[in-house]
Amino acid sequence: MNDHTFAGFGFGPIQAGLFAKEAFASGHFRRMVVAEIAQPLVDAVRAHGGTYYVNVAQTDGIETLRIDNVELLNPTQSKDRDIFRAALAEATEIVTSLPSVDFYGSGQSNSVAALIADAVRAGKTKGSIVYAAENNNHAAEILQQAVMQNLDAPLPPHVQYLNTVIGKMSRVVTDAREIAELNLTPIAPGIDRAFLVEAFNHILVTKTTVPGFVPGISVFVEKDDLLPFEEAKLYGHNAIHALLGFIGALKGYDKMTELQSDRALMDIAQKASIEESGSALIKKYTTLGDDLFTEAGYRGFAEDLLERMTNPYLADTTARAGRDAFRKLGTRDRIFGTMSLALEHGIEPRKMAMGALAGVAALLKDASEYGIPSGLRAADWRNLDRNRLGQLLRWVWKGQELPCREDLIDLTSAARQPLVELTAR
Repeated sequence: MNDHTFAGFGFGPIQAGLFAKEAFASGHFRRMVVAEIAQPLVDAVRAHGGTYYVNVAQTDGIETLRIDNVELLNPTQSKDRDIFRAALAEATEIVTSLPSVDFYGSGQSNSVAALIADAVRAGKTKGSIVYAAENNNHAAEILQQAVMQNLDAPLPPHVQYLNTVIGKMSRVVTDAREIAELNLTPIAPGIDRAFLVEAFNHILVTKTTVPGFVPGISVFVEKDDLLPFEEAKLYGHNAIHALLGFIGALKGYDKMTELQSDRALMDIAQKASIEESGSALIKKYTTLGDDLFTEAGYRGFAEDLLERMTNPYLADTTARAGRDAFRKLGTRDRIFGTMSLALEHGIEPRKMAMGALAGVAALLKDASEYGIPSGLRAADWRNLDRNRLGQLLRWVWKGQELPCREDLIDLTSAARQPLVELTAR
């Protein structure tokens, strides 16, 4: 039955190419409303009768999907905001898909948290779930707390906030030449950009516990505890993606699909994934009894990821995979977070350390952009001895706790010769 109402915050590729797409495909939603502040995009979809297009990268080509009957509203406009507030009050499934959890509270009375609080206060549904799709392991808890601060009342039993593990790679293509080369369909007529997402659709979400509530989107996989799978994404998916981006760029590759023919590099990535990240995750979570945290299960996960990351139809770039090196080299982020996890479980992450050093090379390449002090800069990463590398990484990690930092510096420094040999091939 189409008795559900969908409401979303943010109209990026994950919202448009995953949540709204699946809501539309389910046939269970009588209404789909999304808040988006980019007025030209709102106008274009409206002019096209609420229809937009998503390009899906399959293994053998690109498929274009048409999504109909979506209302785009700009919440900075008073009329649109009123319509969106009314829709939120009736929404059974709400999705926040924003650049960061920091956006939950921005905008004060018109913030995401305040608007959801108003909807909860209105109480027009017997049950609602709120998917937090931001890249944060505790996004749902952060959102719930922000809403509760605006609500100033006990947690209603008919509303649940769900974390998500979204391993679906996606992007917005803005280059006209690339849109033409890939034969992509723009989001809507008059918009010079296109959504491109991979076909992968194994999305994990917190198990719904609202009494009597059945989600309209039924394709997601529910888990009682998402944290192990969130760590598998960060330390298994994101870490290897960054490693490939950092080393691939250092070797002069522009496109991720070009890495497929570099067997030495792909072997490094596979070993980092299976023998280092995977072995550590299996040791930590083997008692869960989930197939992912078994040798066979994780190997399949890793091999599938490597194939997906280098899919020619996704047209990903090493620059995108390795962007924002400073953040990705944080103590709890994908590279050193994975290495710390490995050390914690008695594994020496020597392959991952090569990715770490390649990340340092990317950091030095854009030293001015990252504000690296002149005394910590080096013209060539190959000239960094252990002492200078340590000084640079301690600067990157300033204010971040990391008990094994000296071991990580040792491992990263020891990766210099293997990385020199790899990049010389």
